[in-house]
Amino acid sequence: MAAALRKTQQLRSTLCKTLKNPVFTTFPKPLQNPKSTPCLQQQKPYSTKSSKFPEYEMPSVTWGVIQGRKEKLVSRVIICDYLKSMGIIPDELEELELPSTVDVMRERVEFLQKIGITIDDMNEYPLMLGCSVRKNIIPVLGYLEKIGIPRARMGEFVKNYPQCLHASVVVELVPVVRFLRGLDVEKQDLGYVLMKYPELLGFKLEGTMSTSVAYLVSIGVNPRDIGPMITQYPYILGMRVGTMIKPLVDYLVSFGLPKKILCRMFEKRAYILGYNLEETVKPNIDCLLSFGIKKELLASIIAQYPQIIGLPLKAKLSSQQYFFNLKLKIDPDGFARVVEKMPQIVSLNQNLIMKSIDFLLGRGILVEDVAKMVIKCPQLVALQVGLMKNSYYFFKSEIGRPLKELVEFPEYLTYSLESRIKPRYLKLQSKGIRCSLAWFLNCSDQRFEERIKGAYIEAESNGPSFFMGGKLELPGGDIVSEDEEDESDDEILYRRTVSL
Repeated sequence: MAAALRKTQQLRSTLCKTLKNPVFTTFPKPLQNPKSTPCLQQQKPYSTKSSKFPEYEMPSVTWGVIQGRKEKLVSRVIICDYLKSMGIIPDELEELELPSTVDVMRERVEFLQKIGITIDDMNEYPLMLGCSVRKNIIPVLGYLEKIGIPRARMGEFVKNYPQCLHASVVVELVPVVRFLRGLDVEKQDLGYVLMKYPELLGFKLEGTMSTSVAYLVSIGVNPRDIGPMITQYPYILGMRVGTMIKPLVDYLVSFGLPKKILCRMFEKRAYILGYNLEETVKPNIDCLLSFGIKKELLASIIAQYPQIIGLPLKAKLSSQQYFFNLKLKIDPDGFARVVEKMPQIVSLNQNLIMKSIDFLLGRGILVEDVAKMVIKCPQLVALQVGLMKNSYYFFKSEIGRPLKELVEFPEYLTYSLESRIKPRYLKLQSKGIRCSLAWFLNCSDQRFEERIKGAYIEAESNGPSFFMGGKLELPGGDIVSEDEEDESDDEILYRRTVSL
């Protein structure tokens, strides 16, 4: 028995000496003995600051320490109490793995507040608290800033699309940005596009984004214009072809609007694709018909003023119809003719309209005659009064025609005095030709030269008009075919770029 006790005491003393021996220390503290671990000094998987974005400070801890089941439950209770004290409701975090210490959660909350996220925003999407600052948030924000989203608006971006904090930069974000660049979205416009429609970062490339672009190109949209269209209205990439884009295209084409013209409309005003067919477009078409617009002229109206299918049209038409009836005694049928010739009139300010009307009435023209002039040439109500004055005084002092001729051809006031009316009238005077206002004004320069050189007076012609069937017919020329292209590709690209 005594021998056994002696052996036990010897074993205990041996173990105590072994634990005190520094030779068996496996992980020395790096701050106490940095020279003894040169290989550990060289390996720096994380730094306290980001090399590319130093303003985003890295936290000292990210997740915590390994804990047992009981310790995890205790830590979860402590963290939930902390969140409640901050005004954050932790109910949705029950199924989420939380960090082991409250310090880690505190750093997450403070970091999010630093970029502009409020407690209310965290309650709107509490899952953002499950993102590691070092592994999730900082890489995502750093990449977003790199592609053009301003740091001052980073908080706004995260508010609008907090799911981006869960994304992988390499696997999810980079492919979407490359896809946008492949569609000719300019590099400097990437930030603008994503700020406008941040949900793009969550789309799959082979899904809606690819099919919507492919369909637009298939109906005739120029591939070179896809980039400017997306920059102007990025929501196109989130539209389903079968339920949104194609039904709208088919409906508009059914009124005789050629696809070629429809595509040019989309290229210049991509937001038209966002008009809801059932709730906005169809009710507006029905509204136009109910106000006396001829169905065969709907294509012309939409081509002249595409925005008309997306306006609160009934209220605008009712207001303008009452206004024209009150001021000029124009009946509903006459108002319908005005809209057919100039659909923009539904959005024209009534004070601006009254300036032109008052000018004409002030020249001694009767109200009935002014109404006839407006019905025949609605563009009168959108002219600048100063230009109308100059043209009118030239008509009275130089041309010296009776006022009746101006009432019969109100388009005279829409032409430029210096570049068309005066030069052409002087040529007529030099040749001793006397003709109507329409004969020498309502034609191109080339046709005018042919007329004054000819030995006969050519009959007057009407302006361009639409016909059901998809062709735009121009007087004195052939029908413009869809296959004809008078401009080179470079000229078309330049013209569209300037117009956009």
